[in-house]
Amino acid sequence: EAQLVESGGGLVQPGGSLRLSCGASGITFSTSNVHWIRQAEGKGLEWVARIRSDGHIIYADSVKGRFAISRDNAQNMVYLQMNSLKPEDAGRYYCRSVQSAIGMDEWGKGTLVTVSS
Repeated sequence: EAQLVESGGGLVQPGGSLRLSCGASGITFSTSNVHWIRQAEGKGLEWVARIRSDGHIIYADSVKGRFAISRDNAQNMVYLQMNSLKPEDAGRYYCRSVQSAIGMDEWGKGTLVTVSS
């Protein structure tokens, strides 16, 4: 059974940094398009970043220049480095792995990020 597990969330002051990790079982990230998506309390889902299977990367305008998504094929991990965090970056961050060709679309349970002084 495919499974994604996020980690690395926590409490950070504005301007601080966190690195989120996404690990997988039953999924190979190098053949998947992997997204980070967040949800602030009481709000809808907001797409944050994506790394495509070929390594192409795109970001939401709200995080461009502050966040960096990366992938470690050897460890089968995807990361989201978050710098210069703002209170509006707070929320639950989800990892999502998509392989449309085989109809796979898996989400993790998320990791909570709190940005507060």
